[in-house]
Amino acid sequence: MTIIDLRSDTVTLPSEEMRKAIYEARVGDDVLGEDPTVNELQDKICKLTGKEASLFVTSGTQANQVAINAHTQPGDEVICEYRSHIFNYECGAPGLLSGVQLHPLQSDYGILEPDKIIEAIRPDNAHFPKSRLIAVENTHNRWGGTIYPLEAIKELRNLADEYGLKLHLDGARLWNASVATKISIKEYASYFDSVAMCFSKGLGAPAGSIISGDREFIKKAHYYRKVYGGGMRQAGFLAAAALYAIQNNIERLLDDHHRARVLAEGINALPGFIIDLEAVQTNIVVIDTSLNHLTAPQIAEALDMEGVKLNAFAPTRLRAVTHLHITDDDIKMAIEAFKTIN
Repeated sequence: MTIIDLRSDTVTLPSEEMRKAIYEARVGDDVLGEDPTVNELQDKICKLTGKEASLFVTSGTQANQVAINAHTQPGDEVICEYRSHIFNYECGAPGLLSGVQLHPLQSDYGILEPDKIIEAIRPDNAHFPKSRLIAVENTHNRWGGTIYPLEAIKELRNLADEYGLKLHLDGARLWNASVATKISIKEYASYFDSVAMCFSKGLGAPAGSIISGDREFIKKAHYYRKVYGGGMRQAGFLAAAALYAIQNNIERLLDDHHRARVLAEGINALPGFIIDLEAVQTNIVVIDTSLNHLTAPQIAEALDMEGVKLNAFAPTRLRAVTHLHITDDDIKMAIEAFKTIN
């Protein structure tokens, strides 16, 4: 049976060309700053983001948590969105590792309203934590891969400056936002004090993320990466995969976006399933199963029997993610599998 794995864009495997780049990578001790391929990657990302410095890290979670640690002091507060990855999927790490608490705000499509942010900013009073950082996610995973509008980002920058706050971008899938909008990574990054991006999702590398910011920020981030046990030695093998991904796998993200749209429209036309098509902006499709007599986990189990793998991340919500291993035929087969659920 053909397996159509739509659980995440993290399930991809390196192509033969990427494996060749890994095999041929020049390496050194990155903890000592001597891995030439890691240094090449970091320099490449500085040019892409327009930032002074970058730091290769193991994962998106580590990227976000190192950034939070570098921006804050224990007892501070970080404003974020209620469905954000930082709040839901990073193990309570801000409290555990940085000694800060999160102040999550409800939103539509992951876009924070300036008035709600202003209301959340703590008064200068000994009773309250210090509001220090705003963290946003672009694209937004749990909202279905939605894109943070550039005009809203500009408003955030102005607000952060007015209130003396730092601004962090969880841009694990910023590549998708950039390709979909034709807004450069540099343009997006210019409004943030720090930017985290991932190589192991849509770009198809086996591991690794990166953080960018000014030199002083990255100096602090380097320290916290070491504290977390994230210092790697001959990491150039992983960096080579990331470099290959940047050079070869960005523009093809449009194929993933197109297939996600076809999948969404096909499933939305079936009884018992609802998809907010306005939210299908990149490569993620969130499927509402509340009108179905089966729960989302039950539907996921039934689809698995048909060779289609999805994630049930709530009792009435499924998530499907397109990626470089998914073809047009796979999308057609997945829609046919959904037709068997009744």
